[in-house]
Amino acid sequence: MRENKDSFDIQAYMTAGVERIVKEALQATFRNPKESLFMVKFAAASRAASRRRLEAEDAGEHVPPFLIASITSECNLHCAGCYSRCNHATVDEAPVEQLSAEEWARIFTEADEMGISFILLAGGEPLLRRDILEAAGRHSNILFPIFTNGTFIDRKYFELFDQKRNLLPVMSIEGEREITDARRGKGVYDRLIKNMDEFQERGLIFGASVTVTTENIREVSSQDFLKKLSDRGCKVVIFVEFVPVTEESSELAPGDAERESLRQEIARLREEHPEMVYISFPGDEKSSGGCVAAGRGFFHINSHGGAEPCPFSPYSDVNIKNTSLKEAMHSPLFTALRSGEILMEDHAGGCVLYERREQVEALLAGK
Repeated sequence: MRENKDSFDIQAYMTAGVERIVKEALQATFRNPKESLFMVKFAAASRAASRRRLEAEDAGEHVPPFLIASITSECNLHCAGCYSRCNHATVDEAPVEQLSAEEWARIFTEADEMGISFILLAGGEPLLRRDILEAAGRHSNILFPIFTNGTFIDRKYFELFDQKRNLLPVMSIEGEREITDARRGKGVYDRLIKNMDEFQERGLIFGASVTVTTENIREVSSQDFLKKLSDRGCKVVIFVEFVPVTEESSELAPGDAERESLRQEIARLREEHPEMVYISFPGDEKSSGGCVAAGRGFFHINSHGGAEPCPFSPYSDVNIKNTSLKEAMHSPLFTALRSGEILMEDHAGGCVLYERREQVEALLAGK
């Protein structure tokens, strides 16, 4: 039985999550003095941000600790089953009306002032927007995990990551060579391994993002695969459950049994292998009082400025070009989702907003 939403303190849950991530990151980097120094400073900034969020909560203003920002819609790869391409949010050549680096810099500043500690940079392929990454690097109070396919990492990017330690590259990998290249393209796996070796040689922290499906869940949670990542210096592994955006791909989405198995494996890994940080998204929503999208724990800004509940739910009724970050939190769609029952409902797996998309579309239409 699902816990009553009125008895669940989402702010306390998300704040504890932030503190755990920072604590585990400190443990994972203690042998790297430069990285540890950054994490100590970031830990202090994160605690200050938590206090600002709690003060806002006491004043009746909920601020999520996370933000997801898709800073470009352009990508050079055509990964099988990509939700972003299926939603037409990712294209081969980006249109001109995307947010500028100056507009993103304003968003980062507002997020910092509000107490948002983590901004996940996505795309498309975010490394195509170096101007935005440089703007992000100037906000040292915020940690920016960068979800990248890894194919554009070059000498200049290695130098940027060394100078701006709050930029954390998180490279997408699907398992070993066969399954990674099958989804992302021939030669991608070898490029990722080469990048990892270079990061390790330079003493730079990096992470890996794994899209978890019913086909690769055993491989990507195996001791052998994760040890290979750890041996190459990977410090963060983010498991992203596959979200189907077509009926044909629904069988790839992990069900309750697979999700519970992954949850138990992550708990074991955190206990036995503290040298890496393990994060699951969306993770076990039952333990978090329901889906944390639409501003409960995070929300998404697309490359054109539309504020959306989640990358997997590309619906928007407000554009950040025309409003502040704080005002976007109170959009009619976000308000209706947070005050309604959709985010709290049980679902088969993946994304509850995708499964209830007709209800979300009705809310967007004001019905």
